[in-house]
Amino acid sequence: MIILTIVNRLFQLYSLALVVYVLMTWFPGALQSRLGVILGRFCEPYLAFFDRFIPTFGGISFSPIVALLALLFVQNGVNLVLTSLLSALGFAF
Repeated sequence: MIILTIVNRLFQLYSLALVVYVLMTWFPGALQSRLGVILGRFCEPYLAFFDRFIPTFGGISFSPIVALLALLFVQNGVNLVLTSLLSALGFAF
């Protein structure tokens, strides 16, 4: 179904944006670039939620990994709900 494809692509795009943003934190000045500022607007609020609960170990933050896993679980849940809803409405897969 086209709806599931669109939803999955949006989740994949956001996951990619998170990975790129996290990788940009390794390079000095990368977050101040135009791409870094744009990605920061979208990624930082989501990552900040996990930063509040997951401490850093040895200066390394594991919150982006947990954030990506949480996003994957949410994606699977949304897929399950949409699949159930669309099949209940009579759409064939």
